[in-house]
Amino acid sequence: MGCLGNLIWFLFGGFLSGLSWILAGILCCCTVVGIPLGLQCFKFATMAFCPFGKEIEYGGGAVSLLANIIWLLVCGIPMAVGNAVWGCILCITVIGIPFGLQFFKLARLSLLPFGATITYL
Repeated sequence: MGCLGNLIWFLFGGFLSGLSWILAGILCCCTVVGIPLGLQCFKFATMAFCPFGKEIEYGGGAVSLLANIIWLLVCGIPMAVGNAVWGCILCITVIGIPFGLQFFKLARLSLLPFGATITYL
């Protein structure tokens, strides 16, 4: 499912999802304080382009918590809502359920991206 799923994903929603992470990264990199936020966005853009075969592990400390709070106020909530809406729409059909679950994974990542790492299965 990994290669075929990623291809279908990229064509039918993954491109726009990854593009939103890149746009958020560019906006965050406009300030010196936001550069670490922007670099994290670029890292997760690759996850949004091809999510099948990848998992997210959450962790982190006080610095991650502070960065997540700043992220939520700036970009996180609109991205999470958009991903959750697309996940609900795709889960209406049986064929769309695996893709909807990937959007839910990205919605959680959109809320708490700092302290998270991508692991490859």
